Amino acid sequence: MKENLIIAIDGFSSTGKSSMSKIIAKKLNYTHIDSGAMYRAVTLYAFQQNYIENQTINIPLLIAHLNEIKIEFKQDSSSQKNHTYLNGVDVEQEIRAMQISKMVSPISEIPAVRDYCVALQQKMGENGAIVMDGRDIGTTVFPNADIKIFITASPEIRAKRRFLEYQQQGKEIALEEVFANVKERDYIDSHREYSPLRKADDAIEVDNSNLNLEETVDKVMEIVQSKM
Repeated sequence: MKENLIIAIDGFSSTGKSSMSKIIAKKLNYTHIDSGAMYRAVTLYAFQQNYIENQTINIPLLIAHLNEIKIEFKQDSSSQKNHTYLNGVDVEQEIRAMQISKMVSPISEIPAVRDYCVALQQKMGENGAIVMDGRDIGTTVFPNADIKIFITASPEIRAKRRFLEYQQQGKEIALEEVFANVKERDYIDSHREYSPLRKADDAIEVDNSNLNLEETVDKVMEIVQSKM
């Protein structure tokens, strides 16, 4: 049995990649790294510093201050889940807001931002034994990952999932707005010039349109165990 594998899980937004990856990592006693949370943290930082105004990003200013951004993942003692820390502050809830969701793809398009996050991701995973999810893990971050999975689902299904999440959090957002955001992020992520979202040639695709979280985990675990 192989040890200390690098497992790359890519796919579209709202496919449940992060939730599923956390469970997979726990089952394997691996470290889970949510690469999308890093880009969300950078986006939150840009808002905090007023580098975003009327959905326009002051890119030169953001790039000039990237070295001031420190992103960490720490386990929350009560939930036993990894939380995202931005410059020492737990921002796990803040980075999931719709305001962040609307701007995270444009922020992620910026080459310097991607270079910063990719370098951090590679450093976090240099010793293996990780499950990392995102958009370009199997193509850019770890092109030689031991196992590559690509998660997909229909935009309608993904929008409904995200909408239900917002409802459970008590946030009043129209389904139409969530669907529009999902479609817009799909387009930006797939069409950006620098490190676009795409399925790696050697990745195994899993469509979970008709699978719940538990069923998706079971499906992916079957693939992982077959490769170990």
